[in-house]
Amino acid sequence: MSTQHPAPGPAARTVVDFFFDPACPFAWITSRWMLEVERHRDIELRFRPMSLYLHNEGNELPDRYRELVDKSIGPVRVAVAAAAAHGHGILRDLYTAFGIRIHQHKEEDFDAVIAASLAELGLPPELAEAAHSTTYDEQVARGHDLGRDPEQDGYAGTPTIHVDGTVWFGPVLNAIPRGEEAAELFDSFRVLAGHPGFFELKRARSGGLSYD
Repeated sequence: MSTQHPAPGPAARTVVDFFFDPACPFAWITSRWMLEVERHRDIELRFRPMSLYLHNEGNELPDRYRELVDKSIGPVRVAVAAAAAHGHGILRDLYTAFGIRIHQHKEEDFDAVIAASLAELGLPPELAEAAHSTTYDEQVARGHDLGRDPEQDGYAGTPTIHVDGTVWFGPVLNAIPRGEEAAELFDSFRVLAGHPGFFELKRARSGGLSYD
């Protein structure tokens, strides 16, 4: 008499929460990689804002980076305001609109970036007022804190990714993997992320950044 075993059910969908600050070039590259992964793997990719400004509170920074960090809070505030009014689903497209202008077009006037991005997506132009207001700062801080590892005191940095609930800084890339290469890199990352004893892997960076 044979014993029949039920067929295994479908594998649980991998949930990826991607925490971004629109001003961070490394977050931009990693986010474009994750969009490539989404085309080739069954993942649930959710975009969440964090803040370089909050991350660097109290830190001494070089003047050029201090200037970037100080103005980075504007697009984050607008992202949070847009999500509050239109749902978190708007963050993917709004971040893309910000990032293309900031990183690929090298636009440094973030007020102009915000206005053009809102117009591109057909969002109310009044949302731009949030950039220079403290109205949404409590929500910005709450969203920023969601990215933290609850077992750590500090914020890991940007990009931060949560993979099925585990919190990771990175991967940090200087170019965007495409196609199956992007998917294979994610497969490897997911294996490492799922290992309970693994917590860090790093090497020296070489070469410039590419957004192609």
